[in-house]
Amino acid sequence: MRLFLLLFLLLPSLARAATSNVATTPRDTVSLISATNSPANGSITLGLRFQLAPGWHIYWSNPGDAGLAPQITLDPPASAGPFSFPPPEFLLQGPVGAYVLSGDVLLPFTATGVGGTAAATATWLVCSDICVPEHASFSLALTGGRSAEAALFTPSKIVASPFSAKIAPDGTLSLAGPTSAQVRSARFFPYFPGSVVNAAAQPLTFTVDGLALQLTTAPGFKPGQKLTGIIELTDKSGAMQALDLTAIPGVAPSRTPLAVWLGFAFLGGLILNLMPCVFPILAIKALAIARLGGHAGAKVRREALGYAAGVLAAFLVLGVALLLFRAAGAEIGWGFQFQSPIFVAVIAAIILAIALNLAGVFEISGFANFGNVLAQRGSFFTGLLAVVAATPCTAPFMGGAVAAALAAPPAAALGIFCALGLGLAAPVLLLAIIPAIAGVFPRPGAWMRYLQRALSIPMFATFLWLGWVLVHETTASAAPLTLRGAEPFSESRLDTLRAAGQPVFIDMTAAWCVTCLVNERSSLDTPEVQSAFAAGHVHVLVGDWTNRDPVITVFLQANHRDGVPLYVFYPARGGSRILPQILTPGLVIAAISAAPPPLAQTPAPGG
Repeated sequence: MRLFLLLFLLLPSLARAATSNVATTPRDTVSLISATNSPANGSITLGLRFQLAPGWHIYWSNPGDAGLAPQITLDPPASAGPFSFPPPEFLLQGPVGAYVLSGDVLLPFTATGVGGTAAATATWLVCSDICVPEHASFSLALTGGRSAEAALFTPSKIVASPFSAKIAPDGTLSLAGPTSAQVRSARFFPYFPGSVVNAAAQPLTFTVDGLALQLTTAPGFKPGQKLTGIIELTDKSGAMQALDLTAIPGVAPSRTPLAVWLGFAFLGGLILNLMPCVFPILAIKALAIARLGGHAGAKVRREALGYAAGVLAAFLVLGVALLLFRAAGAEIGWGFQFQSPIFVAVIAAIILAIALNLAGVFEISGFANFGNVLAQRGSFFTGLLAVVAATPCTAPFMGGAVAAALAAPPAAALGIFCALGLGLAAPVLLLAIIPAIAGVFPRPGAWMRYLQRALSIPMFATFLWLGWVLVHETTASAAPLTLRGAEPFSESRLDTLRAAGQPVFIDMTAAWCVTCLVNERSSLDTPEVQSAFAAGHVHVLVGDWTNRDPVITVFLQANHRDGVPLYVFYPARGGSRILPQILTPGLVIAAISAAPPPLAQTPAPGG
């Protein structure tokens, strides 16, 4: 019994805390600790631990514009290796930019030549509104057994960067890979002082290939030489990842000027007038324009400007809503409103009411002549409705412009959305500039009734399409949007197929995307394309974005798109290729034919 009692009393000594004497001030508590109590061949991992009071900090290995990193010296014959520093924090105080550490900080290092006791002297600078130099001597007995402080020696929070990096002569640091969907903010910390201006802002932009940070170079920067340091990437949830980075010399990534994106946006909006989504709404406007025959220029100008104002207002509202939702962390993209069954039902009801009235089905008091009211006095409303109906039809140049808008500063983003609106409104807006164009239309007469009946047909077709979309969104048993022989998209399935060296074709689509449906019927579900898929052993994965799906949204954004359709072909070997949004069978077949064949024609796991 006495033996058991003795062993019980000795248990704490088997896992005693490997902690030295403690240096304590109102600013900090500092001690020397050990990962183990037993040196291995004279080598042991020690750590200088700082428990800093709120508002106080010490400095990183590169302190920045001011400060001094902690230093430690072991009594001979022992010697101390360099500290392993955790990721730093950026501190800006006026014109001074510093790299600091706060809270509970452990600086591990490797000590060699250590016997039964580690004796050390450390110096450091602890700062808040003032800076206080401090120093202390520590003595740590290493008497064997397990250390209770071992859990504090966690793996480094700094990991090797998986992204290739380049540093341009003008200080542009670029990383290939990260997208605006993955990164909210970034900051680079150089390992060696003098290469960059520490206090300068580091504007973040996104390119076709990844991200770019504009560093302000300092006199110590050497163009043509590597730049090493840590880049801290923070995602939209606030989680930060610190990457150890070596940037090789290169050129600055090409950035598309804002003027080019504005031009693409205008052209994309202009082409939207030719898309089937907008036809029914233009039918209403055509009726209004027909009624303008013989009217004065002022009347024509008011109608045209009212329509253009409605288009611009709708694009701005959608753009602002999209920017706000994305800033709040919501994974949504262009056309997000059609992912709401309530929205689809409301729009379907409006379209049906217009169609019935144009067809002359009802003449209810207070609602009679609804189509005429919209056509004659509802130019602004017609413009709003045109944009709402247009969003499911992604025109060429429009997808890239929307993605550029969401990656740009707010002012530039709103400019791009305005350019989209101006493009859509341009044909009607031309009447405001040259009202005489309306004179080519005949004067109103009995023929207007026949035109009104004819224009009800595309409105009924639109209502049926919206009803089909609504069923697809709300009915679990609705037929999925898949091509013959296709599988549902998932990141895991894509990774499995690519790891097996199998070619993959990705079709990102939605029930409310008219362009997607046209492409599927005219190009993807044709016998010749299906034969090319089979001959090339191409696996087709279909992502259905009809309802909100964060996984698909992230995939779209990773490929610099914020809406559907998106077509990506992954050959068995080599990089991926994004196909145009308007497909032809020839484009798809050419992409498959140009790809190198798989190294071995073996079925993919799970295939």
